[in-house]
Amino acid sequence: MSKKQRRTMPQKKRIALIAHDNRKRDLLEWVRFNKHVLSRHHLFGTGTTGNLIKEELALPIHCFNSGPLGGDLQIGSKIVDGEIDVLIFFWDPLEAQPHDVDVKALLRVAVLYNIPTASNRATADFLISSVLMEQTYEREIQLMK
Repeated sequence: MSKKQRRTMPQKKRIALIAHDNRKRDLLEWVRFNKHVLSRHHLFGTGTTGNLIKEELALPIHCFNSGPLGGDLQIGSKIVDGEIDVLIFFWDPLEAQPHDVDVKALLRVAVLYNIPTASNRATADFLISSVLMEQTYEREIQLMK
């Protein structure tokens, strides 16, 4: 038996930004290009990625632990609590990560809680340019009971 919930995303989205080591430059480039849009939202990131964004692009961002030290799980927890609306996660499909289990858990939670998720630049470009990024949006979550 499943149970449906509705959650409203505010106009000012809460966006998590994460990148594996081999993808950090790609994400920084993407954030730099979209800085004007991202500056209108609340930003969150895992430790290393978040600090790079803060230092190199001077954007305010709340930093959790680094991914291998539990940052992915912290962001997953915020998704479950309804405190993250969008996940931009440039992960590396060609290199095993010491915290692969945490990465899979984060991606599973993002799908389960029906939040927009981008794992590459093209998808991130489509998400950030959507008219829905600047509006409230009600999403449905179908949870197993």
